Amino acid sequence: MSRLAIKICGLSTPETVGAAMRADATHLGFVHFPKSPRHIEADQLRALTAPVPSHIHRVAVLVDPTDEILTELTATDALTALQLHGKETPERVAIIRQRFGLSVWKAIPVKTRADIDAARAYAGAADLLLFDAKTPDGAALPGGMGLRFDWTLLRGVPISVPWGLSGGLGIDNVAEAIRITGAPLVDVSSGVESAPGIKSVDKIMAFCNAASS
Repeated sequence: MSRLAIKICGLSTPETVGAAMRADATHLGFVHFPKSPRHIEADQLRALTAPVPSHIHRVAVLVDPTDEILTELTATDALTALQLHGKETPERVAIIRQRFGLSVWKAIPVKTRADIDAARAYAGAADLLLFDAKTPDGAALPGGMGLRFDWTLLRGVPISVPWGLSGGLGIDNVAEAIRITGAPLVDVSSGVESAPGIKSVDKIMAFCNAASS
């Protein structure tokens, strides 16, 4: 990635998809996970991505998806990547990548440096690692809760595959997060919402401006 990549995740309306495109987001994220307030179905995914130009990536966010779910979503021809946010093993990630022919991202929940070190197991299986805050045990959602981890844990860590930063990012802290970590990609969801699952057009624009400044 030659310039900072920005992913606006959990989009669910034409208005917010349009805002993300106008704000020069490079990646649009769409959640397919019924427990999430940002969940959309395959037909919604197809409709929302119809006006998106080919140079903007469309990423489906999934939690331990079955092959049946992956087949349904990839059949829409709406996606350029699959983001796995569950307990998928490196072996499962590699199988999904081979079977469905799309770029595969693996979210890595982080609380300590050991969590970052353990992500090396996915090298060669995932196309991109997304370092996210580890949610509390028993939490209903694996992400999108506005939690952040200690960004200094990423300082000086050799990461051999493309990667991004997620978890607790917002308008007021994204520039600091980039400065501390050197992240080539930042991923925001709840940080640009007015309520859980409700994206704000103004916040999307402000976040992209803050990240790019």
